[in-house]
Amino acid sequence: MIRLCRDEDIERMHRIINDAASAYRGIIPDDRYHEPYMELNELKSEIQAGVVFWGYEHQDELIGVMGIQDKGDVSLIRHAYVLTKLRQKGIGSQLLAHLIELTDKPILIGTWEAAEWAIRFYKKSGFELVTSEEKQRLLKKYWDIPERQIETSVVLSSKL
Repeated sequence: MIRLCRDEDIERMHRIINDAASAYRGIIPDDRYHEPYMELNELKSEIQAGVVFWGYEHQDELIGVMGIQDKGDVSLIRHAYVLTKLRQKGIGSQLLAHLIELTDKPILIGTWEAAEWAIRFYKKSGFELVTSEEKQRLLKKYWDIPERQIETSVVLSSKL
């Protein structure tokens, strides 16, 4: 079942994000990976900044999360994570499809350039990589991330 995440879910969301983000270890640049991948206060800051998290619940347990953030003329998909042991079961696809239904705006997704599995996942869901120049422009306009992360990321778009 897909449901809106609640305040009482934040610690579970935090555990899901950090469990799933372990896939980045040794893949993304060493200077961008740290443990925990996301601090609890960072997750809270993302929520305060307008990221609305939806969760996939199975047998009363949250096992995947994905956020959507309204940025005016576009929506961003943010922080898409499924527990490591439950990947490749369609949970991410269901969450993404649900979030796509929530907006009529173009959707942008930023991810690590080295996370080939994530890029394949989004392409399979109909998203397309934007050019390097467009990536630079979009990441600077819609995200608040360091220059090094901009250098090592890609952006996928539903339509612009």
